[in-house]
Amino acid sequence: MLKPEDIERALVITAHPDDVDFGAAGTVANLTDAGVVVTYCLVTDGEAGGYDQAIERTRMAAIRREEQTKAGAEVGVADLCFLGYADGGVEFNLDLRHGLSRVIRRCRPQVVITQSPHINLASVYGSHADHVATGQGVWAAVYPDARNPFAFPELLTSGYEPWSVDEIWVVNHDQSNETVDITRQVERKIRALRCHVSQHRDPDALEQRVREWFVSNAREAGLPEGSSAERFYVVDAR
Repeated sequence: MLKPEDIERALVITAHPDDVDFGAAGTVANLTDAGVVVTYCLVTDGEAGGYDQAIERTRMAAIRREEQTKAGAEVGVADLCFLGYADGGVEFNLDLRHGLSRVIRRCRPQVVITQSPHINLASVYGSHADHVATGQGVWAAVYPDARNPFAFPELLTSGYEPWSVDEIWVVNHDQSNETVDITRQVERKIRALRCHVSQHRDPDALEQRVREWFVSNAREAGLPEGSSAERFYVVDAR
């Protein structure tokens, strides 16, 4: 796993607003504190989220963009892009691969943080169809698409030069092989999560669950008592 001092740019690609804040906001805060430029790419606007049926769906999309922008600011992220795919309708196809390859070539990151391309049979909630399709799209965009000058040649003619990512960090994989200590970032992570006001009926209960979850991660990884951690499956993509 690359250390923050070896990373200039990192790209986080998730299906929905708030996905990164649940899975990786503490790690993102570690990176930005070390001077890494982090970009968020949201495949959808999350318009199918929330619990208030009175909110028109295009309005919800705008709300969620604003919430994610505020959440990003809590952990030092100012560069966000929204691809605008339908929430609940993300498909692993050439169109998604094209869009993600363009983002990778624009951002030129050493590290891409994203969701698992596999269904976890032990977790219905952890295997949202949009998450899986996004993970699959990222995998194909990292290799072979973004680095191949002959893939999507219109990208090259538009000025998007090929780019090779060094590592993929898969969030909350059931076989995670790396642990990141986020103890000093927990409060920022919680503030980022609380920015997603439209999504949480009981933010205090959510906060408690999240705190317990990341303390458990740290305990399983053998970190000192009272630590918090996020976990990743790190893949060498070089």
